[in-house]
Amino acid sequence: MSRIKLALDVVKDLKNLADSIETLANAAYGNETSAVMKEVSVAEKDSNKTLEEVRKVLADKSRQGYTDEVRSAILKQGAKKLSDVDPSKYDALLKELEDLE
Repeated sequence: MSRIKLALDVVKDLKNLADSIETLANAAYGNETSAVMKEVSVAEKDSNKTLEEVRKVLADKSRQGYTDEVRSAILKQGAKKLSDVDPSKYDALLKELEDLE
């Protein structure tokens, strides 16, 4: 894989991380803090995977040349980007991509 492609993947991952941090910050400074914490708690019970763990797997798949498949899998979960995927769907997302190699 070219260094430019790898750099673009890193930039994309950083943007997704920034979006996630922004969402968390907005929730923390708004009146929704307890609601967000409740959602996080429920999501943790639904899936053993964290956003960071899923992001790492998807980034690895993208680096292996499966970027289109990763995007497609995220769209199938009803989201445009990984940070919008419902944490309860992380396992389904990873399952769809596990056979790519």
